[in-house]
Amino acid sequence: MAAARARGRKGGRRPKLTAHQAELAQQLYDAREKTVQEIADLFTVPRSTIYGYLNKSDQPSGA
Repeated sequence: MAAARARGRKGGRRPKLTAHQAELAQQLYDAREKTVQEIADLFTVPRSTIYGYLNKSDQPSGA
């Protein structure tokens, strides 16, 4: 892994949503404008992906 990082590789799966999309999903959810299913349909991802992005910044980093 260290050799890969030295070559500029990060490893892991790419995020399904961009930072802007995740922010928009959070805003839609907080404003109660759309359900989680409607937000998931909007970005063509499963509901579980949306739940993974919601309130991500509110979670403590130690957990």
